[in-house]
Amino acid sequence: MTQPEEGTAEVPVKPHETAGGARHSGKFDAGPKLKRTRVSGTWIAVIVALIVLVFLLVFILQNQDTATVHFLGMSGSMPLAVAMLFSVIAGGALVALVGGARILQLRKQAKKSRHQLR
Repeated sequence: MTQPEEGTAEVPVKPHETAGGARHSGKFDAGPKLKRTRVSGTWIAVIVALIVLVFLLVFILQNQDTATVHFLGMSGSMPLAVAMLFSVIAGGALVALVGGARILQLRKQAKKSRHQLR
């Protein structure tokens, strides 16, 4: 038994009986740990996405200055924030295409490896 710190008293926890007659140690039992599921992960992603969209909306509303955009011989004017949003979307689409091609390549390679093992 450890010595209590100065000014504190150590109170031992005595086991007591529960309603079913079983003995209980008096310690808190949190029960089984809950597993994370895909649905809980999806909810977290949705909440984060909504927060990002709110910030994006505020950014667009605060940056309404008109900018002239030139692309592949075409030109036009649009709000600066909208032009930036289009460029971010195009960049994200490009990354998704390259990532998707790599995923397909790896799946094909894994399938080939599984067939060779048989």
